[in-house]
Amino acid sequence: MNTSNNPDYESLHKTALQAPSSSGVYLWRNSDEKIIYVGKAKNLKNRLSSYFSGEKHIKTRLLIENAKSIEYITTNNEYEAFLLENNLIKQHSPKYNIQLKDGKSYPVLKVTKEDFPRFYKTRQVKKDGSDYFGPFPDAGALDTFIDTLYRIFPVRHCRTLKKRDAPCMYYHIGRCKAPCCDKIDKQTYNEFIGEIKSLLNGKDEETIAKITAEMKKAASELNFEKAARIRDGLKALTVMQNQNIVEDFDSEDRDYIACYREGELVSFTVLRIRNGKLGARDNFRTVSLNEDNELLEEFAVSYYTDDSQIPPKIFLPENVSSEFLCRWLSETFGVTTEVITLGEKTPGAERKHLAALEMCLHNAKEDITRRLRERGDFPALQELKDLLGLPNLPARIEGFDIAHIGGKFPVASLISFYNGNPDKKNYREFRLKTTNGVIDDFASMREVTSRRYSRLLNEGKELPDLLLIDGGIGQVNAVDGVLRALGLSIPIAGLAKRDEEIWRPHASKPICLPKRSDALRLLQRVRDETHRFATSRNQELRTKENVISSFAELPHIGTSREKILIKTFMTLENLAAAPESDVAQALHVRAGVASEILLAAKNLAEKRREITDAKKMLAEAQLGGKSQSEENYASRLADLALGSELKVAEK
Repeated sequence: MNTSNNPDYESLHKTALQAPSSSGVYLWRNSDEKIIYVGKAKNLKNRLSSYFSGEKHIKTRLLIENAKSIEYITTNNEYEAFLLENNLIKQHSPKYNIQLKDGKSYPVLKVTKEDFPRFYKTRQVKKDGSDYFGPFPDAGALDTFIDTLYRIFPVRHCRTLKKRDAPCMYYHIGRCKAPCCDKIDKQTYNEFIGEIKSLLNGKDEETIAKITAEMKKAASELNFEKAARIRDGLKALTVMQNQNIVEDFDSEDRDYIACYREGELVSFTVLRIRNGKLGARDNFRTVSLNEDNELLEEFAVSYYTDDSQIPPKIFLPENVSSEFLCRWLSETFGVTTEVITLGEKTPGAERKHLAALEMCLHNAKEDITRRLRERGDFPALQELKDLLGLPNLPARIEGFDIAHIGGKFPVASLISFYNGNPDKKNYREFRLKTTNGVIDDFASMREVTSRRYSRLLNEGKELPDLLLIDGGIGQVNAVDGVLRALGLSIPIAGLAKRDEEIWRPHASKPICLPKRSDALRLLQRVRDETHRFATSRNQELRTKENVISSFAELPHIGTSREKILIKTFMTLENLAAAPESDVAQALHVRAGVASEILLAAKNLAEKRREITDAKKMLAEAQLGGKSQSEENYASRLADLALGSELKVAEK
């Protein structure tokens, strides 16, 4: 069945079904006859047919919709297909195969070429006679190192050196020798710069030893100030270098490679360990439609272009076949490299290497997050539009969730996503009025959506493209009834937590998406953010009620005394159990006043315990299927306790 907008879909499908069952390489071309994707297969027919069967991932639909024809070349074995695929990718640079783009721009430290130089972090290297040191993979560590240098060495901080009549603040606090006011000569100033350059060049043991010897010499000559500067500089340099070390690894050179994908977006991270230290952490970005277990193979043959950069060992995740890569490295570069795959069942002796791979994966995942934030999650939005049959791309999605504790402090959260990313300036919270003390999620949803969209309607403001409800068909229908009453036709979907089912209004069955679906991932992000926002606000209200309001309800207690009670006793229960003398001493009041405060605290604490017991009984009745009389009894008990509490508060 044709589920694509491509008029050539049937022709493409027919080509796939007629392909041979041998190994080979297949090429997808667009309407301009340009190759847009190259892949290899052990069985061409099975592989090509898989593109037209089952639930299609967004990357598969993207390829099919942009294709005009499919060609294939058979080979004697899969390894020959691997080599041919590599050659064709390098020859044609297909759009949907891996084309490495360096996702990093590591900073360097620049020491300017001036009579009185300064130093700073930059990502641009110019041929201006300045000295550059780096690059440094960890920008945060470099910032810390620069701050330390400024504390140790009294060099200028100003961007432009101008003659001044009076020195700036840095001179008065001992952080600068004020060359702008001729407080230091050029030779003495440049001795500091020379020491800084020595530190920055101290990357090998010999240089470190020389700097250490210079420190000891300065100490022996009683130049303790210089010795202390060198000591602190060495310490700061060591900290910066140690932040880029994968600890507990041997000194053998090796690379760790992992990747993370979202749809057709793929990011790779390479950790290059040289002499036991993390010499580089490279991120690469690309767009690829290849299968997950072939991504790293394709990346490796693009990444390794020179035998001098190939280490003795390369570590990869367990879902990668190392056989072809080992053979290719040997035949292409004449090097013997051990390609090791690791996974959850890796023995303890190798767990340290697995930790490095997990570090790679984390960096790649973070890069994907940045890419989605930069471009917007449009593939997920398009998939969501198609699956739900929406009239427009759901650029603006608003999500709702309800949070309460036993019906108390009911809060509704409204969060907004724009182009697939959180738009926090449009987050809202609602203190629910009609369901305070009542557990009714349907009524809560009706109230919050009624308040939200009647206001937008009255003010003539823009409406969202999709509403996402945290719940099933009941909550969705409840909201649909509100929107119909308002005369609005905003599309609604509910995401049920148990099986991640998507419910549309009045549907007989839910929509179930594959776990890798971009649309499902986006809905989960919206749902999780609504839950986080609602829960955090509910917790704030509970904390405020349980701590501040409790003391404020007591007699003779104003704002100042309330703060004293919070600081001294922290909770109402602690105050109720305290001796009268402690209360009188803390508040500096007479014994009679302290006695009144203490009595009221004990009464209020007792009422709160009754409320807690009543709520427990009510919850047990609702969750345990108790009889209606037991539920009514629990409800009446809760009402009595709440009424008693209000009376105490009024007194």
